[in-house]
Amino acid sequence: MPHDPLADISTAAMQERGAARGAPRVVPALTVVSHPVPRRVGDRRLLDALVAGRPVALSRNAPDFAPPGSSLGLPLADPFVSRKPLEFSPLPDGGVRLTVPEDGTHVVVAGTPLQGTRDFGPSEWRDGVALELSGRVVLLLHAVELDGEGAADTLGMVGQSVGLRRLRKHIERVADLDVSVLIRGETGTGKELVAQAIHRLGPRKAGRFVSVNLGAIPKELAAAELFGSQKGAYSGATRDREGFFRAAHGGTLFLDEVGEAPPEVQVMLLRVLETGELYPVGASSPVTVDVRLIAATDAHLEEQIRDGRFKAPLLHRLAGYDLRVPALRERREDVGRLFFHFAREELAALGEEARLDTEDPHAEPWLPAPLASRLVRAAWPGNIRQLRNLTRQLVIGSRGQARLQADSQLDELLGVPEVAAQSPGTGATLPAGAPEADVAAVPRRKPSQVTEAELLAALRASAWDLKATADALGIPRPSVYDLIERSPNLRTAGDLGADEITRCFEACGGDLDAMVRTLEVSKRALGRRLKELGLVAKGT
Repeated sequence: MPHDPLADISTAAMQERGAARGAPRVVPALTVVSHPVPRRVGDRRLLDALVAGRPVALSRNAPDFAPPGSSLGLPLADPFVSRKPLEFSPLPDGGVRLTVPEDGTHVVVAGTPLQGTRDFGPSEWRDGVALELSGRVVLLLHAVELDGEGAADTLGMVGQSVGLRRLRKHIERVADLDVSVLIRGETGTGKELVAQAIHRLGPRKAGRFVSVNLGAIPKELAAAELFGSQKGAYSGATRDREGFFRAAHGGTLFLDEVGEAPPEVQVMLLRVLETGELYPVGASSPVTVDVRLIAATDAHLEEQIRDGRFKAPLLHRLAGYDLRVPALRERREDVGRLFFHFAREELAALGEEARLDTEDPHAEPWLPAPLASRLVRAAWPGNIRQLRNLTRQLVIGSRGQARLQADSQLDELLGVPEVAAQSPGTGATLPAGAPEADVAAVPRRKPSQVTEAELLAALRASAWDLKATADALGIPRPSVYDLIERSPNLRTAGDLGADEITRCFEACGGDLDAMVRTLEVSKRALGRRLKELGLVAKGT
């Protein structure tokens, strides 16, 4: 079997102490999948402190997230993400622990609200874990392999995953060599895009790039289509046919689905690769051609050789250099960027591209968090082609709406159920439909719809219990903090002076509940202030 330079590039382990010198350094990272400001999608934060055994705090104001390769970043800065940080900490087995404080950001993992701590084993976070924050921001916890800088040119490929960066490097290594290339990958992964990049970077870039899908050509016509034919060579041949090889003379011929080539065509392909000559159908003399051949397949050619359906010498000739294009499920950190890339193209066609140009962090996210989380966790059997089609469906189906609406045919568009996820703290596998069914557990009301009078009434009815207030209003708990902070007529316990607290303590006889009703602030926060002042209240 030919060497596969991209085998297993999508998985990585957290770097262990004492790892072999020269081995790529692997660290956990957080990548933005969805954000109220669309241009932030794809920004990343390396959690390299975890490898060194130190925890990492995440809040509204820190740390900074930046595009891969850039040193300039910004914090998440979403007003509904709490200032009280979440904490990521390393586990001895290479796993990652996420701790959510009681009054902190509302976090959802695989459709289930997370409270307290949640441990992600090494294999789980390597594959990618979607974290929904406050029903607005989605981050992907995943592995990043620090193997130096990637290719300087993106080669027209969207994303910065390990697999894609490796692929770009291999393209640059082989592009200027006059060798045939075999591109392997599942259907819909973008194999023709890879072939175009090789042609564009190579010495034949001034020549033609001719693309042929062998699976779409009737087997009885394949030889004539590829190698040309003379008039009268077969029934219906009323004129000479040039053929794709001669059309690509001086340039590149891309043969997609080469595993579909009939046996007689395989023999003719092998001759062209070995001699540079071909015989048009019906001709008695050879024609010399100068073509670089790039072939692609989603088939297991070695298995076809064992079954007698593909010729081993042809495989060896085709695979002058063997590339593998990673499947989309192997590059989950690219899903958000790809989705917005395709969405921008679709919106531009509709004249609505400006919908993705907002810089307002208070705006409702254009891509809702539960939908973004589901997209990043999907199995994607049709890969990038499937993602593009789904994006088009969602954009067209949401015309006139402020943000995307989950299409009623979402399950059908995704093709198969998403990759199974672990229920927090239980180790049990969630059924495929659980994430969508559990979305109702996430508050869905817009905080901007809550009036100050409604907020005050809910606070008083809940005895200033902020969690109960959030539940009553149908908004995330961090949104309650933000609404209080923005209200000119409401205060927090931190706004109170020591003298005012002391006077109220004496007037209420140290009764904490009475103080809460008088001062109208959170009971928990007021209790902490009393402890800071050395006052012991009743009911604490």
